[in-house]
Amino acid sequence: MTPPLPYKLATLCDLRDERGRVLLLRRLRSPNQGLCSPIGGKLDMDTGESPAQCAQREIREEAGLDIPIERLHLMGLISEQAFEGKGHWLLFLYRVLGSVELEPHDMPEGRLEWFEPSEIEGLPLPESDRKVIWPLIRRHEASGPGGRPGFFAVHIDCRGGGLSWQVEETFDPQLGSRMLDGLI
Repeated sequence: MTPPLPYKLATLCDLRDERGRVLLLRRLRSPNQGLCSPIGGKLDMDTGESPAQCAQREIREEAGLDIPIERLHLMGLISEQAFEGKGHWLLFLYRVLGSVELEPHDMPEGRLEWFEPSEIEGLPLPESDRKVIWPLIRRHEASGPGGRPGFFAVHIDCRGGGLSWQVEETFDPQLGSRMLDGLI
């Protein structure tokens, strides 16, 4: 029998500048060492931190930006089963509404850099980000300038070195409706 794996709660934060570029961290540490990923981190379970508070704290710690919670839009809920065979993750993906300004810079976790959305596919990314998360983010973009992005919930199964996923809920702002993935 396989021993149970720990479950971790974390946030991912999607920040954009006035040109629509995406802020990503070229990671120096695991998980995802050597790969590009959004700002994020684990919830502080000892203090009872909420996912939005965690996103706010991680943005402040990693980018030095104070973003009010009102600007955080919960865009995705991502569960990863047996990620790297080490644990399960429940990730809260937040889009910061409106643009932010930040100069690219190095920090202890890696280098923060801006990328055009069209460049993301060519970057070194975690497989789950490339195949599942970024396509879902693109699919749930806001329907117009100043609009709110949609929402998705996805379960990603990473067991056995493979990758399969099931979108469990989605709200597509382009269609203006909530639906199950199998009905799209």
